[in-house]
Amino acid sequence: MNKLSQGSLRLCCIRTLCLKVNQMQQPLCQIHAVAKLTATHFDTFASNRLLNDLGKSGRVDEARHLFDKMSDKDEFTWNTMISAYARSDLLIEAKQLLSETPHPSSVAWSSLISGYSHQGCGTEAFRLFWLMQLEGLRPNQYTLGSALRACSISALLQRGQQIHAHAIKTQFDLNLFVVTGLVDMYAKCKQISEAEYLFHMILDNNNLVLWNTMITGYSQNGYGLQAMECFRDMKSEGIGMNQFTFPSILTACAANSAFRFGMQVHCSIIRSGFEFNAFVESSLVDMYAKCWDVNSAERVLEYMKVDDVVSWNSLIMGCVRKGCNEEALSLFKKMHQRQMKIDHFTYPSVLNALASIFYLETAGSVHCLTIKTGFGNYKLVGNALVDMYAKCGSLYCASRVFLSMGDRDVVSWTSLISGHARHGFYEEALKLYYEMRGTEIEPDLFVIASVFSACAELTCLEFGKQVHGNLVRSGLGSSLSVGNSLVTMYAKCGCLDDANLVFGMMHLKDVVSWTALIVGFAQNGRGKDSLQLYNQMILSGSKPDYVTFVGLLFACSHAGLVDEGFLYFESMEMVHGIKRGREHYACMIDLLGRSGKIDKAVELLNQMPFQPDATVWKALLAACRSHGKLEVAVWAAESLFELEPKNAVAYVQLANMYSASGRWVDAGRIRSLMKSRGVKKEPGCSWMEVNGRVHVFMIEDRNHPRKADIYLKLEEMMILIKEAGYVPDMNFALHDMDEDGKELGLSYHSEKLAVAFGLLSIPPGAPIRIYKNLRVCGDCHNAMKFISEVFQRRVILRDANCFHHFSEGKCSCKDYW
Repeated sequence: MNKLSQGSLRLCCIRTLCLKVNQMQQPLCQIHAVAKLTATHFDTFASNRLLNDLGKSGRVDEARHLFDKMSDKDEFTWNTMISAYARSDLLIEAKQLLSETPHPSSVAWSSLISGYSHQGCGTEAFRLFWLMQLEGLRPNQYTLGSALRACSISALLQRGQQIHAHAIKTQFDLNLFVVTGLVDMYAKCKQISEAEYLFHMILDNNNLVLWNTMITGYSQNGYGLQAMECFRDMKSEGIGMNQFTFPSILTACAANSAFRFGMQVHCSIIRSGFEFNAFVESSLVDMYAKCWDVNSAERVLEYMKVDDVVSWNSLIMGCVRKGCNEEALSLFKKMHQRQMKIDHFTYPSVLNALASIFYLETAGSVHCLTIKTGFGNYKLVGNALVDMYAKCGSLYCASRVFLSMGDRDVVSWTSLISGHARHGFYEEALKLYYEMRGTEIEPDLFVIASVFSACAELTCLEFGKQVHGNLVRSGLGSSLSVGNSLVTMYAKCGCLDDANLVFGMMHLKDVVSWTALIVGFAQNGRGKDSLQLYNQMILSGSKPDYVTFVGLLFACSHAGLVDEGFLYFESMEMVHGIKRGREHYACMIDLLGRSGKIDKAVELLNQMPFQPDATVWKALLAACRSHGKLEVAVWAAESLFELEPKNAVAYVQLANMYSASGRWVDAGRIRSLMKSRGVKKEPGCSWMEVNGRVHVFMIEDRNHPRKADIYLKLEEMMILIKEAGYVPDMNFALHDMDEDGKELGLSYHSEKLAVAFGLLSIPPGAPIRIYKNLRVCGDCHNAMKFISEVFQRRVILRDANCFHHFSEGKCSCKDYW
């Protein structure tokens, strides 16, 4: 406003006052006094107006300069300057100015409280709220709203309830502004029923902000269906919507995969004229992407006038979830070409896509890009890098990234531990878990599932039991993945009662759960229990899969159930529509071979719709070895020589069959062939866990600290079982020497040394658990039956093929060698 206009307005005011004074017949001195007072008030009014404009536009320094120049400051002046500071997040300056205010009003306090709330300083905002009342000022509805906002941001439920009580006492509990703040506070504090009650308490409400708050509260607390119902009611009430309404309801649609409802909301957006609002468009992209409609998400993205990184991130993430990894990488490439500002939410999705398709070379380039753009040190990106390298099998790179991270969380550890377990580095996985337990980070269910899987493969029963105990004590509960891993661990460690108990306690079971126990029963010699469990599975409504039938046919094979095996084999395609694979044929050939039907096994092999792989030939070779079919064994072994020329199994088994037949020259020829091809036989070893330590034994092992006691016990053991009727089986003495030498060699097998140590170290009543990397020989298997009878001990031996539970002179398996 220029000086001329100010003067004209001032003169007009004076003239008006003069007319009024004349009408009232006041003295002339009073007219001059009134005119002077009016001019002063006008200067203050104009300055306050300018001060307010400067504060709202963020020009705080200019506002302060004007404030300092003003000679006459009224309450509005002080309030406006404090509000300008608070709005610009200059809270220290605002608090200082409040302390200098001659008579602070509730408006000034409300502005300061609002500023601290906006900054997320809920505790300080709440302290100021009570301090204001100690100063004798009564909060108004705006003060209560600001205090409630502080409670919402910091989730201060108890303090929010105190403000609610204060609102009731001061009769602000029906004020629309305060009720909206209360609804928001209760929703943010996850007390949705209280928020819902207050929302419905306002009758005939047509306030858009309150409806938006309720829809947002439902959406943020996972009540997607209620959010959609509220949105529908809002429309039926004829309440207009704005750009804040649609993102919340679209989030609810995305969380509930409510694709059709989301499309209806999209129509409402177009009718309401918000289709080009960037915030709404971004929410639409996210909704379509999470509802698996990547094409619609991409179309919305194409029509956006501004490249929004959040929308691109949502689409990339949607592509990754749907398995469209190539498309996700293509979108990332477009972002890079458009020179968009890629953020730390972009990289994790891209790295997940790379992990799924094992693009290590491209992954290295993306890794370099994260470092160049300054996001390499972000924990979210670091975790994604560790996970990507671990899934791709590059455990060295995963470990390097992990060690370079300054701030590691449970996700970092889980990615590295799971990666090692997934790629067969089970011991390293358990070492990492032990190292993690030394930190302050508590394991989650994902890492525990990986640890159980590692324990299952290493048969670390005691370690697995400790982790299980820690899980129970932690109160974390369980998950489907953990339950499945736990069942598998106990089954693979030969503890079927524990596996069955865990299975029975699982509230939710899937095909993996049923299959884990079916396979567990089969591997532990309880084939009929496997078949009964399968029948229960079918009655429960669960559908078997490829692996389920591998377990079933394995059970039939080891239980000698030929007819049942053929029924399941035929039902795979005819009843369940599951295509038979090489593993199923291998089980059937093993079933026929164990039953002595080698000719039928060869016939089935020739009928296979694909070329036999190593698994099938190994099954036939093992069956030939069991029944002495040397001619067919030579055929199977030579086929394996071509498929796996570096695998020692076929060479060793054929050489052993030649040796058992007394054809030492042929046996020597096969061993020479092994040597010329550089094939090395894996040495047989047995191990057992006693008092937290693993003890390993090799054939004729004399490295154990208690070797003297072990060999004395072994000698005693062999004498006693011979007296009970044990006769050494010289067919398994595979060296050309005299009878005494062969017998002595048999007695020094690793599993016999292990069981002797078990008799010395494991207290009576506890089972002796032995694990062997190769298949147990027939002589040792026979000896174990006599040992269990003579010493009245349960011996559980897991070899490369299955479990053998020896008790009272019997074994759980069928005796085929």
